Amino acid sequence: MGISIGLYDSVVNAMNTSTAKAHIDLSPPQRKLRVRNPGWFLVSPSVALLLLWMIVPLGMTLYFSMIRYNLLYPGENEFVGLENFTYFLTDSGFMPGATNTLLLVGSVLLISVVFGVLISALLEASEFLGRGLVRVMLISPFFIMPTVGALIWKNLIFHPVSGILAYIWKLFGAQPVDWLAHYPLLSIIIIVSWQWLPFAILILMTAMQSLDQEQKEAARLDGAGPIAIFWHLTLPHLARPIAVVVMIETIFLLSVFAEIFTTTNGGPGYASTNLAYLIYNQALVQFDVGMASAGGLIAVVIANIAAIILVRMIGKNLTDKA
Repeated sequence: MGISIGLYDSVVNAMNTSTAKAHIDLSPPQRKLRVRNPGWFLVSPSVALLLLWMIVPLGMTLYFSMIRYNLLYPGENEFVGLENFTYFLTDSGFMPGATNTLLLVGSVLLISVVFGVLISALLEASEFLGRGLVRVMLISPFFIMPTVGALIWKNLIFHPVSGILAYIWKLFGAQPVDWLAHYPLLSIIIIVSWQWLPFAILILMTAMQSLDQEQKEAARLDGAGPIAIFWHLTLPHLARPIAVVVMIETIFLLSVFAEIFTTTNGGPGYASTNLAYLIYNQALVQFDVGMASAGGLIAVVIANIAAIILVRMIGKNLTDKA
């Protein structure tokens, strides 16, 4: 009898022990599940708000692009399909706007990359008093609002009567030039380049500071001059930063608006009108919301195509340099 009672106690203790182990083994997954769930609950409102913030305007733009909707005639909003897209693509301002957009983006990129590399190399190679102050002064235009910068150029530099360039022209006995009237697109290119050149300088100058100085010293010991060092060491090292500058600036330059609105209003005629200003003109000057929505979608498609091409180019560049 005592043996039976002892055996019974052993079995009961074994069962209790196995139950406790099973309870211990099952506890961690439950704790992990309880830890993970609050994260999703905390993040989901922000994600939902972000999706609404993107999807609702896009959906409204798609809707307005499919109907004839003019703010001057709010009662006429019948469905027209792709008619607004056809009208926008065949509008007299589309080809000048697209051409000016390409010229603006290409010119500003060329100026930013070429002068950014040269100025960064000059600052990196030179040792002089106040070099830090010069760097800050070169970068400062990037932090000025586009509207403020455009007003400075319009009233203090390009003005045909009281501008700095007019004073210089008069100093040499020449007739002052009305830059915004005679060379509107060139003026816009100069203003936008002045604003975006500091960004290129900042990126490229930072990249130059990361260049291994031992390679430069070895090249000098081998008899390489400054030009050879710049061409064979510095430029290859700047391939990735230049690609980043081109990609980021292209995305922003496709939507330049404030500089044109503040200085030339897209004129004379369509001489300085780009796609962004053409869309604004359709929406808030002619009040044709339908055509402006179609133009906005076309601009988005063009920007996405440009971004995909640039991302592929940069990805190939990074793969080749890796």
